[in-house]
Amino acid sequence: MAEVESLVTKPVSKKKKAKRSVPYGQVHILASFNNTIVTFADSKGAVLTFASAGSCGFRGSKKGTAYAAQVAAEKATQTAKQQFGIKKVDIYVKGIGQGRESVIRTVGSSDISIDKIIDVTGVPHGGVRPRKARRV
Repeated sequence: MAEVESLVTKPVSKKKKAKRSVPYGQVHILASFNNTIVTFADSKGAVLTFASAGSCGFRGSKKGTAYAAQVAAEKATQTAKQQFGIKKVDIYVKGIGQGRESVIRTVGSSDISIDKIIDVTGVPHGGVRPRKARRV
């Protein structure tokens, strides 16, 4: 019996994580045709919190709408404000989806001051290899 009791482990108490204060950060917006992902990061780029239209309960073609992007932005903004106390952000926008403007509007209306907005959408230069010449 003593052997069985020694094999049973006691639950280890976890230390409470210290609340991190990040007054200045970044918001990365990935707006594709199918979804919008909003990510809050600190000034070095380490992710604090994120939300997407899909994680907010939207499915299928509804994920690509401006309203879905607005809901995702509200969720990520509330989490960033409550857990990290974020006050000022730089916004980096990538993609050409419908959620671009609605996310910026939502972040701006939620007592977070926007320092600068930067478009980092990839632009092809050179492009792909052309088709071979047609022989008739």
